Amino acid sequence: MVKATFSVDEETFRILKRTAERLGKSQSLVVREAVAEYAARAGRLTDAERRQMVKIVDALMKEPPTRPGGAVEMEIREIRRARRHGGRQHPAGEPRE
Repeated sequence: MVKATFSVDEETFRILKRTAERLGKSQSLVVREAVAEYAARAGRLTDAERRQMVKIVDALMKEPPTRPGGAVEMEIREIRRARRHGGRQHPAGEPRE
């Protein structure tokens, strides 16, 4: 365990103390659990980020395809075949022999 010192405002300290007492846990444990929960949420997209990504995908869907559909289907079939048989036998994008 690492011992650290942090400064918090009075209200945050009261909330921490009250929460620890209510849960029957140490203040340190409440802080550790709160940090772990916050870290887990921090990796998720915000609503604004999610909306922006949907906008980008919508814009991309409106653009004309850059390759014929048959070429895409062939690549998808090859990827599926490779996955069933231990992975690609050549780097992606490199022509097969």
